[in-house]
Amino acid sequence: MTSTGMNMMGKITFYEERNFMGRSYECMNDMSDISSYMSRSQSCRVERGCFMVYDRTNYMGNQHFMRRGEYADYMSMFNWSDSIRSCRMIPMHRGSYRMRIYERENFGGQMHEMMDDCDNIMDRYRMNNCMSCNVMEGHWLMYEQPNYRGRMMYMRPGEYRNFQQMMGGMGGMGSMGNMRFMSMRRINDSFY
Repeated sequence: MTSTGMNMMGKITFYEERNFMGRSYECMNDMSDISSYMSRSQSCRVERGCFMVYDRTNYMGNQHFMRRGEYADYMSMFNWSDSIRSCRMIPMHRGSYRMRIYERENFGGQMHEMMDDCDNIMDRYRMNNCMSCNVMEGHWLMYEQPNYRGRMMYMRPGEYRNFQQMMGGMGGMGSMGNMRFMSMRRINDSFY
């Protein structure tokens, strides 16, 4: 692999203890179960790229977006009671971004096509709900509240027909009740 290709890959190092102490594990790919390498992870460094980290194995449960930087005590920062159990590397996307959001599940109700960030779907599109979407290009973060606040979910290209069912199958996310997304942001060069 060329040195340019290596720079494009993400790299995250997990540490057993807070403040980058204890055993460590370096990861440059998706990892569905970090506990097979270390019993817990309470701090990490993202050296390159961006990652979504999850508090359950197999990319389930609460999730948080991590960009390049140091996270000496992410449990306090994210208000989590458990450690990171899995992670997904977010590949850098070059090109356009395109997503269709729908008011109801199974692509029902109002539909709007987005190509840029939206801090409030109510203000921009007069939509009270976003219950399904089709990500056609790029990688996106969707937030439960306007202005990119609240819990988030990583969306890569694909069809997402029913957020309620998705959340119910995600463990910790299922307790969110009537889940809907109210703001969306592209994961672009500014994050890397």
